[in-house]
Amino acid sequence: MAAEQDEFPILCETCLGENPFVRMAKIPWGQACKICEKPFTCYRWRPGPRARYKKTQLCRSCAKTKNVCQTCVLDLQYGLPVQVRDTALEQHEKEGMPVTQVNREYLQEVAQGNQDADDAAQGYHKYTRPSLLLQKLQRRTPYYKRNAPHICSFFVKGTCNRGKSCPFRHEMPATGELANQNIRDRYFGENDPVAKKMMRMANERTTPLVPPKDRTIRTLWVGGLDTKTSEIDVRQKFNSYGGLASVRVVGAKNCAFVTFSTRKGAEDAAAKLQSGLSINGSRCKLAWGKKSKQQAKKEGKMRKMATAPGLPPGMSLPPGMSSKATPASVPPPPGMGKAYYPSMDASNMGARFDTTHQEK
Repeated sequence: MAAEQDEFPILCETCLGENPFVRMAKIPWGQACKICEKPFTCYRWRPGPRARYKKTQLCRSCAKTKNVCQTCVLDLQYGLPVQVRDTALEQHEKEGMPVTQVNREYLQEVAQGNQDADDAAQGYHKYTRPSLLLQKLQRRTPYYKRNAPHICSFFVKGTCNRGKSCPFRHEMPATGELANQNIRDRYFGENDPVAKKMMRMANERTTPLVPPKDRTIRTLWVGGLDTKTSEIDVRQKFNSYGGLASVRVVGAKNCAFVTFSTRKGAEDAAAKLQSGLSINGSRCKLAWGKKSKQQAKKEGKMRKMATAPGLPPGMSLPPGMSSKATPASVPPPPGMGKAYYPSMDASNMGARFDTTHQEK
């Protein structure tokens, strides 16, 4: 049986390590693949000065089939377990499947043309439009803590006498659902505890947008826009949910404010786009807008200028008097214990004439 010969393994950035001058030991026919059990060229290296030695676990054929790393068996593009990637892609393909027959035929023609082209880059998924769930869960930077040394078994038993010179970690092993992992489950995407934990955390983070109690708010805030995103791009994304009163793009802060003509249109857009919003390939955030400081200050001033019985409209209330007070509760002017004329009596309502003060 001929073993495969290759010049360099298929590795992710995390497994390769932070050292750009890594040295590898190449072992032809070094071991059998964990999936197909065929012999393959094995590589062994140390990713960093404080990392453990790592080696390839899968052959190149199995790694290319699933588009995963030969060592950690995680997706090369998103850095996620196979089960998470396949679940997200399955949901994405169901949502992206055209409804009409004409669009279905067009999609099939495009896919067939990409397969026939010799220089076409074939990805693992069918659609070029990225999945919002994958964009949300993908790891964008290397996670070098995954290359940490194994736990010292003598330390667990309490018999390690090396101290700080021990090349292994001196800590107790973790228990729980992540304690039992194997390569075959991770490769085939079945019963992977890491994938189950990530999907559970993703569902917990997806909290619905609660509409504000103030029914006059019809504005949605969109954050995380690309610098090249224009007002037309934002309008095309939100036009299908209702009429738009205004769209204001703030390029300096990479955000936009979308104001709908009706409150129902804003609520429909928030409910359907809260799980994931993408504009021009950029993952965006969505939230309800707030009233500006000037508008809130104006409304507060109008509340303070509430009218009371006996006062002209728009006139502010005297200090210390609430809007619920009646003219009978208004105290007399300072220094005047008794009102001698009806016009000077603050408790007198109307133009009633008091006969007790007539001249004799």
